[in-house]
Amino acid sequence: MRLQSREPEADPVEHIIAWHDGDSRAAIETLMEDIQHLRLQLALATAAMGRGFTRGWLPTETRGDVEEQDPCNAKA
Repeated sequence: MRLQSREPEADPVEHIIAWHDGDSRAAIETLMEDIQHLRLQLALATAAMGRGFTRGWLPTETRGDVEEQDPCNAKA
């Protein structure tokens, strides 16, 4: 069996900066707008879904340990 060569994965940071013609500030501004949009979408989804659908789990805007947030992984 012959090994297939893989193309190197593209650097997402370089791709974002290149998309903005090398303007790092514009890239950051776009990412901040995306974050704001996604937070709004998360708030709408949270308000629309029932607690029974997710067994009591609710999404949060902050990062954290997944095990701490998931009640199914709670230690007795």
